Amino acid sequence: MAGTVVVVGSINVDQLITIERHPLPGETLIGTSMEFLPGGKGANQAVAAAQLGATVRMVGLVGRDPQAEVATAILTRAGVDLSHVHAVDGPTGLALVTVDAGGENTIVIIPGANAQLGAEAVEAGASVIAEAAVVVLQGEIPAAGIVAAMRLATGRVVLNLAPVIELDAASIRRADPLVVNEHEAALVLAQLAPNTVIPTEDAELVARLLEAGIPSVVLTRGAKGAICADRDGTHSVASPRVVAVDSSGAGDAFVGALSAQLAAGSSLSEAVRRAVRVGAFAVQGRGTQTSYPSLADELPQVHA
Repeated sequence: MAGTVVVVGSINVDQLITIERHPLPGETLIGTSMEFLPGGKGANQAVAAAQLGATVRMVGLVGRDPQAEVATAILTRAGVDLSHVHAVDGPTGLALVTVDAGGENTIVIIPGANAQLGAEAVEAGASVIAEAAVVVLQGEIPAAGIVAAMRLATGRVVLNLAPVIELDAASIRRADPLVVNEHEAALVLAQLAPNTVIPTEDAELVARLLEAGIPSVVLTRGAKGAICADRDGTHSVASPRVVAVDSSGAGDAFVGALSAQLAAGSSLSEAVRRAVRVGAFAVQGRGTQTSYPSLADELPQVHA
């Protein structure tokens, strides 16, 4: 039987702006549309896992404002247990997302309530964290909250250190796997080995992170797929070829799918093969959670 996935993380509202191209510094452009959608890396990952059949619980914070209802709407619809999501004084987290005609995005995050998800707030969810088969964490909450969740976890910890924040080496080495892109991988390696020369090749980055004491690593590579490595070896996983409409949230779809598969008992390489297809599905739709597949959707295939 599949175990429970507990996501400890951020819950935001995304202000999604579409534009033909990104403005240059000091330049003003006219956008083509704007809408408010649920977001936040933690919430995105929880929705992605739940819509793929996992039993998911969320530990997080929202503000005492009307935006909280927007932020949790799809979490609720996806069946995520929100009994450990609490309201605090202040605004719900906000992400300002701008997407150009080619699907590339820029994102500015205002943490809001997420900034209060420190050790004390995380410890309020101690019972569900301890019971989880997989605990999922990201860099959009305070380091103290990440460390507290790791201390409480008895199952597997998936750490998507995005954005990269300062964490002690022992906490980073608790990740199994650490999920990062190539830029984040370089920043994490610099934290673990401050005086090292950072390699430019993706496979070498993964190897060096393993040498630094991380049990398993998944390096996401966008349209190139991913590289995963653990005690069973290193594998390069190709992504399906699709036409990208909006890449925002695709990494979170990947992490949610990965976590759901790990909780169901898949090996890391099997989980990554599923996750790259889910990420490829997600870039074909606008927004984050609104672009994620359910079990009823057909995922794109990898063709040789």
